[in-house]
Amino acid sequence: MTRTALIAGRGALPEIVAARLSLEGAPPVLAELEGFESLSLAREGVERFRLERLVPFLDRLVDLGVSRAVFAGGVHRPRLDPALLDPATMQLLPRIMAAMGQGDDGALREVIALMGEWGIEVVGVQDICPDLLPDAGQLGAHAPNAQDRKDITRGFAILQAMGAVDVGQGCVVARGQCLAMEALPGTDVMLAQLAELRPGALPEGGVFCKAPKPDQDRRIDLPALGVATVEGAHKAGLRGIAVQAGGVLMIDAPAMIARADDLGLFLLAEP
Repeated sequence: MTRTALIAGRGALPEIVAARLSLEGAPPVLAELEGFESLSLAREGVERFRLERLVPFLDRLVDLGVSRAVFAGGVHRPRLDPALLDPATMQLLPRIMAAMGQGDDGALREVIALMGEWGIEVVGVQDICPDLLPDAGQLGAHAPNAQDRKDITRGFAILQAMGAVDVGQGCVVARGQCLAMEALPGTDVMLAQLAELRPGALPEGGVFCKAPKPDQDRRIDLPALGVATVEGAHKAGLRGIAVQAGGVLMIDAPAMIARADDLGLFLLAEP
């Protein structure tokens, strides 16, 4: 039987994936990058690793019988401490540094390549939990109006441009104007900062748009939203949320839809 390693980051997603993997049979090997520990997972029996000691970590996974891995939860590129490098990982340092210099997508592709060299296949969260991806269509009781539709079109065009330079996966548009773009701090911070700017000179309403980057490897870092996103959009004075169907994970979609209905926000999955 294939044993799977769950490389867990922050947020609720790791617990969901861990539960689903446990239903498959053999419990997953839980692993965390130091500094990005998941608050949702049990603290005992978790393999913790650093990028500076990547080779010993990969060797450890092989020793545990791991032949498949899935990444779930938020992480950022960590700072490297040269003093912590082991000799085997030191030999990979030029590859690692070159990949990190190519942005998040480049770094993630190199991680997938290295795991493949150890005989570990990387799969996406959507392969384990396909039900977390919404189908195209209106997801709640509320529908976007004509202006919202224009803002959605504008928002996804902005996301295409952002993705080309590996910047982020979300933006807010109101009456054709881009009010905010997601960067390293993430969606929650972006929406909270926008809420602080209102009321003010900004256009009213607006739509939060979310989609994966055009050329990203969807096995890692697929965007995810939850109930907190709905709450944040409401506090920011937005009219709704539009995501790319099949490209954005919805954590507890029924709860998201119910909360959006209560708050008067639309939820839309665009094809």
